[in-house]
Amino acid sequence: MTPSAPGGSSDGIPATFDVLAPSTMTARLTAEAFGTAILVLSIVGAALFASGIEEVDAGTGIGFVGVALAAGLALTVSWYAFGPISGGHFNPAVSIGFAAAGRMPWRDVPAYVLAQFIGGLVASTLIFLVGLFGPDGWLEAKRTTGFASNGFGSASPAGFGIWAAIIVEALFAAIFVLVVLGATHPVRGSGFGGLAAGLALMLIHLVMLPIDLASINPARSLATAVYGDADALTQLWVFLVFPALGALIAGFAYRGLFDAAERTASATI
Repeated sequence: MTPSAPGGSSDGIPATFDVLAPSTMTARLTAEAFGTAILVLSIVGAALFASGIEEVDAGTGIGFVGVALAAGLALTVSWYAFGPISGGHFNPAVSIGFAAAGRMPWRDVPAYVLAQFIGGLVASTLIFLVGLFGPDGWLEAKRTTGFASNGFGSASPAGFGIWAAIIVEALFAAIFVLVVLGATHPVRGSGFGGLAAGLALMLIHLVMLPIDLASINPARSLATAVYGDADALTQLWVFLVFPALGALIAGFAYRGLFDAAERTASATI
């Protein structure tokens, strides 16, 4: 594939991936919904079904490390499966960050975010349906403890407060967006952007899971909060606002710090 021009192609397709052929908006949004659904199914499914985090003997499950690995693997496979169609965001914060960096049109962001929210909600609903046929009391117990929702205070696995959640959500969302912007740059990037993004997401989960169960993705947070307890919905705003804020800052910063020289050189040619 030949690199696309900085800032995206002329037909408005995000420059996250070099796109083999122009995709319709319907195809792009469907790809975003599918990719987000796979991501939420993997992260939340691992946390609820396999982690053993809430069990008396936590050693019986995959634990935080396993959930982090599931997150990284899910993003990597989704990226290579659907990224060439839509740009491979699967996260409203990434779409906001890419628009701020000039890598996709702002007018496309609302549609992308809606598709990501729908994909996440479909995934959590499927997990809920599986839980309906689980052991007696399993689903109610998971809903009582938040249904793997992000949270702080009593909802934090390690008891971290609201300011800890605010800081890590904004900080690590910014770091994640910076990594993805660099790894998928239309000139300086490589064909390993999906692997870099997956590894970055895994590392971020390893740090953040004990703090607030690691969001940096508003679609993932909304998907679980609707099936969680009252605290999950009450605290949801933190996991909608601050990943988006961190991504916005990262997008503008990347454009100013790393793309300014390139734009200046192009203007002088």
